[in-house]
Parts: sequence; structure tokens; C-alpha cells
Amino acid sequence: MRILLLTHAFNSLTQRVYCALAGRGHLVSVELDIADSVSEEAVALFKPDLVVAPFLKRAIPESLWSRYRCLIVHPGVPGDRGPSALDWAITDGVPEWGVTVLQAEAEMDAGPVWAAARFPLRCARKASVYRQEVTEAAVQAVLVAVDRVQAGNFTPERVPGLARPLLRQAERAIDWQAHSSAEVLSRMHAADGFPGVADRLFGQPCHLFDAWPEASLRGAPGELIARRETAICRATADGAVWIGHVKRPGGVKLPATLAFPETAALPEQALANWWKSPLPTWQDIAYEEAGGVGFLRFEFYNGAMGSAQCRRLAEAFRWASTRPTRVIVLRGGEDFWSNGIHLNLIEAAESPADASWENINAIDDLAEAILRCETQLTVAALGGNAGAGGCFLARACDRVWVRDGVMLNPHYKNMGNLFGSEFWTYLLPPRVGAEGAAAIMRHRLPMTAAEAVNIGFYDACLPGPGFVVDVARRAAEMANSAGFSAQLAAKVAQRAADEALKPLAAYRAEELAAMRRNFYGFDPSYHVARYHFVSKTPHSWTPRHLARHRDLDWKIPE
Repeated sequence: MRILLLTHAFNSLTQRVYCALAGRGHLVSVELDIADSVSEEAVALFKPDLVVAPFLKRAIPESLWSRYRCLIVHPGVPGDRGPSALDWAITDGVPEWGVTVLQAEAEMDAGPVWAAARFPLRCARKASVYRQEVTEAAVQAVLVAVDRVQAGNFTPERVPGLARPLLRQAERAIDWQAHSSAEVLSRMHAADGFPGVADRLFGQPCHLFDAWPEASLRGAPGELIARRETAICRATADGAVWIGHVKRPGGVKLPATLAFPETAALPEQALANWWKSPLPTWQDIAYEEAGGVGFLRFEFYNGAMGSAQCRRLAEAFRWASTRPTRVIVLRGGEDFWSNGIHLNLIEAAESPADASWENINAIDDLAEAILRCETQLTVAALGGNAGAGGCFLARACDRVWVRDGVMLNPHYKNMGNLFGSEFWTYLLPPRVGAEGAAAIMRHRLPMTAAEAVNIGFYDACLPGPGFVVDVARRAAEMANSAGFSAQLAAKVAQRAADEALKPLAAYRAEELAAMRRNFYGFDPSYHVARYHFVSKTPHSWTPRHLARHRDLDWKIPE
């Protein structure tokens, strides 16, 4: 079928739906929901058999749903209605939640149900639940719904329900004198990603994001009691929580200690055993060992890696390489492995060009440390999404294992035609060939884990359930393999041969010369694109690589 995806943004859920439908052989095009007239024009051009809306922030106009079958992906169970479905579910602490695919009608979320899927609702940030459980359930339900539409023998039924109102800041507000840590975490989890919890720090208004539990620190309720790297700790009625990110009025979301310089006066609570904290606390880099394998985990918010984070992770990696292990697994975070340089920090810097240059050099230093490791075999285990430089940073490892369902965006072009670094010019062509490398760098569409393995970019696509256990097992087998010494020796020899042919320094210099033009040159495309990205500027048009129906030579297939 011809399926038009009508969406507010081409976010990770929409990308998964896009790839899943295209993988089933459907002809899929995308239109960003900019205005009713624009959507009407898209439908007139594409003449879809079906319109699917994975992520909308407003109603589909009657001019569309009255003439075309339009299916809405609602992040709630059948019968749930309203704009804050997942927020209310997390706030209420329900044990199970789901996704419903229903037909658009005049009343919001009240149309007949075409498919639904449920999942246990874990205690986690809303953005994390959305990227994982909601996305998986949405893909499952959309595929079922599309199959039913195509078969033509299914009659959707209405489900009685009651609309819940928008969850407003009055209901989200934290009473630091009375609320327990569990209550604070619940409220911040339900607002994470967007809109955050409105609050005040140092007497100034802000929105709070990225909450973590704290097991041992205590203070007077509401008191700021500590800082650690980029996070701050605030006492609750019965304990304390860590706050990782803050957004001040008119600004962008930033690590808490950078958003408020006043936090420098708080006592620094460094972890005595940073590699494995025994109690729940905020910890963005952790390490543990088992079966001859060192597992280096880095949980950076939204996968963004600032200069200081890159330097700390490089230091941690170099330390891990001195341990008596045979394999180092870089596990990344729960939702993201890495999305490359930290655009929010760069945007907030006094000189974004200088901050960009510092950041790309810091991440290159990290990639080079991994590439030059001669004491262990290295594995990048991507349990979460990756984009831009993060995709190539992973490829610096000897093996890349990626969870089925992870979305990859291994290109830089969407960010103002960035050239990119992280040694991609060295790492990519041997894997996919010169033409394949050029195609990846031109291609602006997402890539599935299976596709990355099929083209040779990554090495293995592992099932989602049990991914962490499977990675540990495979890494232990690699470490204890009879052929380990030969593999390590071959790796070291290959690196030496490559260095003799063309030093890493030469690849880096060539890439950075192009990046310097992006940062300091006459073309401001990167700076403009970055500003719009971090400011979440509403889209004014749909990129042509998404809207195939807007190609000048577009014709409806026979």
C-alpha cells in the first residue's frame, strides 16, 4: 500500500514505524504536520491508501479524516483519551500500560480501535518508556492495524472511555518539604523530556529534568546538599534525589551545574569507587568486571557527549585498558549509546564555533584511544539508539553488536551539512567499500540494526529481550576463546600496517580541516541548523528526503 506518515516530527518512534512499514514492502512517504493546507496538499500529491499518524500534537483536520482512513497512534490503553496519556500513567503508578491504534474522527482519541498492544510499566523516565516500551508496542500495533486494513475483513470497534485533561504544572509541582523521594521521582519521571517540572533553584525559575535516586545523602527537605560532575543533589522529605538537567527561561536544556554556576559552592561528592557504586546514586560512568571482561557503561542524557564527558570517558577507558581483562565492552546508556557532540552545550557557549572545535577534538581523542588499544579486544554494545558521530565512535571498536530495534542515523548532513569526524574516513570504507561509504554519508534516512549488519557496517544484530545477558555471554566467550591471542595479535598487526600506510593523524587532520570550515567558514548552515535543533523550532517544511511525494519527478506507481 501507499502509506503517508503524518507526524509532528521524525522522532525515533516515527523512524521505527517508517522502517517497519517499508520493510514490509509498503511505499511510505512522510509529511510533517505543519498546517492543514500542507497536509491536504501532501495527500493530494501522494494519494495514499492509508494515513498513519505516529506522533501528533494536534488533531487531524476533518478535510482529511472524512475522505481518507487515518490511523492515530495513541500512547495509551484502549479507552484512554487525552493529551497526557503516558504522563498520567506514570504519575498514577499503574502497573501496565499500552498503545492503541485508532481511527481519526471528530472526537479526539474516540474513534474505533484497529489494534492495541500492552506492556508492563516500569519505574523510569517518560522519555525512556516512550523510546522503548511505547515504541515497541506502537510498531507491533501499527503492523497489525495495517495488515487488517489491507486484508479488508476486520471491523474496528469503539471502546468506551473518558478523556483526561492535560497534566498541568499545578499537578506536577513538587513540595520539597512534604514529598518523599519516590513522589519526587514519579513527578519528574512523568515530565521528563517535555515539559519538565516547573520549580526554582537559587530563587530563580527553571524546569527540572533527569531525576536519579540517592541512597545515602541527607539534608533538610528542599536543601541543595551536593554536586557531582554535572548533577546536583536535593534533599526530599525522606531522603534525596539527583537532578541532572535544568532549563532556564529562554534558554536550552543544560546539565544542572552548568545551567546554574551557583552550584559551584556546593560540596563535591565524588564516588569513592566510581567503577561500581554499591548503592543507587547518580553515576554517568561506571565499570565492572566478570569472566575476563570489563564493562564500561556511560549514561549520558540523550546520548549527547560534551567535551568534559568525552575526556572523562577517555580517561576511564584508558584506566580500563590497564586492568587484567581480555575484552572491554563499551555499553553506553539505556536509551542511547551516543549521539556525538553535545549541541546544547555548544549552543549555550560564548563561542559556539570554539566549543564545537573543542568538542569534536575531545570525541576524536576518545575514538583514537579505542583504536590504539593493544591490550584488549573492544566491543561496542549498542542497546540504545545512536546518531551522527556516535555511530562512528562505536565503529572504532573491534566489534559492534547492536540490539534489534535500535535506530541508527549514521550521517551528519542533517546538521547543516557537517562533514563529520571520529575517523569515519578510516573506519567506514574497509567495511562497506568506497561507494557504500559515500552512500551512507549521503543517505539521510534512519538505518535499522539489521540493515547496518547486512551492509557490513556493524557485526551482529542481537534480539532485544536479554540483550545485556547475550552481550555478556558473547564477550566472555571471546575472552576465553582459544584463539584470543591470535585475534589480538592480528588486530595489533593490522593497526600497525594501517598506520604505516596512512597514519591516524592524517585521517584526523583531513576530517578536521573540513570540520573547521563547517565551524568557522563562510557557510553558516551548521550554526543555523544547530540553533533550530536545540531550540526545537517548529518545522516550516518537510525535508525532501522524507517527502518523496514532493520530488519533482514523483509519479503514482502503476
